[in-house]
Amino acid sequence: MSSRLRLTFACIVAALVLGVLPVYAAQQVLRVGVLDNSPPMAFRNADGQLTGFSIEIIRAVCDEMQVRCDLQVTTLERVVDSLAGGEFDIAAVSLLDTPERRARILFALPYFRSVSLWFAKPGVMPGERGLRIAVVKGSAQESYARKQGWDTVAVPTNGELGLPLIAGVAQAAIIPMATSLNLMNHKDFRTLGLSSTVMKVPELIGNASFGISPRHPELKESVDNALDRIKRNGVYERINSQFLPFRVH
Repeated sequence: MSSRLRLTFACIVAALVLGVLPVYAAQQVLRVGVLDNSPPMAFRNADGQLTGFSIEIIRAVCDEMQVRCDLQVTTLERVVDSLAGGEFDIAAVSLLDTPERRARILFALPYFRSVSLWFAKPGVMPGERGLRIAVVKGSAQESYARKQGWDTVAVPTNGELGLPLIAGVAQAAIIPMATSLNLMNHKDFRTLGLSSTVMKVPELIGNASFGISPRHPELKESVDNALDRIKRNGVYERINSQFLPFRVH
């Protein structure tokens, strides 16, 4: 090694030791797919900033992992393709673990328990003839409804699930419980007089997880360990209480 190279190397080492170089110079940056119209899980506040249960959980996870996370807004319909194709490293989205998804992506440990509700006029049951059912594009609810041969009206985001019902385009909807909390705050939705029933089918009830790109399988252990730590140190409980009126894990 030449004297000039030795000097350069020594300067770099000294800078690292003294903390002169930026902290993130050697730190990994993870691309994280998130939703922005799925309250209370993920949404924009009055200042336009991303927040919500899933958003704050992934921020806490990234802090525990000591990595920078670049949150990139997407839609549920694109999540699995984006993970499989390597566009995202993680999807901080509540994904039910289905065989179709598991064939393409990895799943972190569950971060909450998901339940789907059937919303319709009292006495209107799933599978009745002539119904059009509102679902979110790319969701497990859409997949289930289509497998049953039901006529669906698919919307891009959870925040829009009430619109087809209000407009009379759909007569029923399959809605995640967390999303239903937000919808019930809307006067136009409440005036529809719909009743809700838990859909007790395996495909629509169970643990929900963040997705991980199969191109980076090493991330699973890191994410799992970080989730475990925030559950033990009280951070998870604080976020749960901030956004949801019930315990979800």
